[in-house]
Amino acid sequence: MSETNQARLHVELTDGPIDFAALTEEVRSPAAGAVVLFLGTVRELTNGRRTVALDYEGYPEMAKAKMLELCRGAAEKWPVVGARVVHRLGHLELGDVSVAVAVSCPHRKDAFEAGRFLIDRLKEIVPIWKKENWADGSTEWVHPGSEFTTELS
Repeated sequence: MSETNQARLHVELTDGPIDFAALTEEVRSPAAGAVVLFLGTVRELTNGRRTVALDYEGYPEMAKAKMLELCRGAAEKWPVVGARVVHRLGHLELGDVSVAVAVSCPHRKDAFEAGRFLIDRLKEIVPIWKKENWADGSTEWVHPGSEFTTELS
């Protein structure tokens, strides 16, 4: 991040609901003409299988460090005014928000690109693991950065 681009960056892990309206307000600024918000939610069907809930676990210190590193990387590549990334840990039900990324930039193209970079890279490198709880009673861990899963009975 250059001295001329002093973006307001914040990352958080939480075990409670994500207040995405507040998150969006935190990145708004008169310097930014665009605010992009991405919400990842617990969906009911994954590859034709019915999900009943998800459980997220992570390595908090490393996860937060990687998330902040990603925000700094976005601010170096795009004119980010503000970026907030919040990920939930613990048990989530269908429809719950699991992750939120809010980014503001002077123009929409940059805001969309920075937001997409943040969520895509977060899913690849941040040490947060997701356990799918299937309707048939089985579970399956999904690891960051790979399609590798381990099915448990």
